[in-house]
Amino acid sequence: MTITQICKKRKVPIWLIAVSILMPTSFSALATTATNVAIPHISGYFAATADEAKWIVTSYMVANACMIMLSGWFEHLLGRKQFMKISVVIFTLGALICTVAPSLNMMVLGRLIQGIGGGPMTPMSQTVLLSAFPTEKKGLAMSLFGFAVMVCAILGPSFGGFLVDNLNWHYIYSVNIPIGIVSYMLICRNIEEAAPKINKPNMDFVGMTALILWLVSMQIVLDKGQQYNWFDCGWICWLSGFSLVVLTFLIVWEIENKNSFIKVRLFKDKNFFIGTIISTVVSMVVFTTMYLAPQFIQNILGYTALLSGLSMAPRVISCVIMLAVIPFLMRIYDSRLLIAIGFFFLGLATFMYTNVNLAVSFLFVSIPNILLGVGVILTFIPISALALGTLPKDQLANGASLHNFCKTIGVAVVVSMSSTLVARHSQIHQNYLVDNLSNYNLIFQQKMAGWVHTFMSGASSSFAINKANAYAYKQMITQSTLFAYVDTFAIVAMLAFILIPLPFFMKLRNK
Repeated sequence: MTITQICKKRKVPIWLIAVSILMPTSFSALATTATNVAIPHISGYFAATADEAKWIVTSYMVANACMIMLSGWFEHLLGRKQFMKISVVIFTLGALICTVAPSLNMMVLGRLIQGIGGGPMTPMSQTVLLSAFPTEKKGLAMSLFGFAVMVCAILGPSFGGFLVDNLNWHYIYSVNIPIGIVSYMLICRNIEEAAPKINKPNMDFVGMTALILWLVSMQIVLDKGQQYNWFDCGWICWLSGFSLVVLTFLIVWEIENKNSFIKVRLFKDKNFFIGTIISTVVSMVVFTTMYLAPQFIQNILGYTALLSGLSMAPRVISCVIMLAVIPFLMRIYDSRLLIAIGFFFLGLATFMYTNVNLAVSFLFVSIPNILLGVGVILTFIPISALALGTLPKDQLANGASLHNFCKTIGVAVVVSMSSTLVARHSQIHQNYLVDNLSNYNLIFQQKMAGWVHTFMSGASSSFAINKANAYAYKQMITQSTLFAYVDTFAIVAMLAFILIPLPFFMKLRNK
């Protein structure tokens, strides 16, 4: 008996099924990106550096990626409804730990637990919606799914900024507690098991252990590399080598093992291989802007968390509009052309961030987000159809899990690498700019004389000189950090432009 038959028997409205499963899924997506605008506040609260605060984001993403790959096995082992209930409970428990965390380590643990609970929600919600909705309403089901996953994720910075400025950052996580309780009750009431599982699946414990060891070692290297100067540190070198060896073993093992849970052989399909690369890069480009832009806007431009989040809000509007338009465009135009145009919009929007300075307006910061919203939908929706469209039907679930896994890993990597780029390029620009802070520079002498004159009102000349020197140093740090963000956005934009031709190497489904 299918979910649809059970729901008809119990006369549960389809919309209620959608609400029951999409509520925890949407708030899981919100919690992921809402954290980005709160990073400066969280790091200040725990007296942590930016490198240490990075763990709050990457720990969630790595746990999320791991559970995406394991969700199919757990669903078969525990049953869909039971696994959904457990996932909601774990996610809510993680939110509770984040809310009351007395230290950064406990905060990271809470986010790790949240990632374990939130990871299975995306693939399971997609499965439930496709099972519950009739054939003629599959498109509506995927539109609701896309809204819950993509639009809510993009809405996260605005949502988080409102909570941080009007309440405090703890509410980003505490709001998930009542949502988790309500979601648990709705799942118990409205979602039923599709069919009892007679044969329990065999677990690939070797592969699972290798996956966990690789993800954990990779995360430690990425998060601690900048702090310990990467390969100048012995244990970073050893751990990097260990991570590479484990990854190699994992790939070989999953290729040769009959009971593998990561179907690496699916990459032999050209559409799936290229489509996964494109989706991963798109996720990396989008999340780089969602991770770095709020920090840049708050730390460099001095915006509040709310204004920082509102600058991202236009992305939501353009996404919603494009979600309504994209089915029509896909019927008229070649999907590969739409993806290429989407890459162009992503590259153009990210490149616009390279023109920022310390005097840009709120509108100037908001415009790139409109273009980003257009680019996200133009790439994500068509590529999902092309990447999975050539796979055998019995491998669609495995392909979807591997596809989402690669995107999540890409996001975890880009968070660490973008932070490293900002830190390293900031040091490079400091070396260039400090040459201008010289008594032999006439412009610097004029500026210093003006600052000293300003600070001398009601203070001694020695105090004014010291304060002027400190002010000059602060300006140099701000400018060098600004240039570092510009460099990072330029690199990401170049990556998007380079990949514009890649979609044309894919085959259309009807060929």
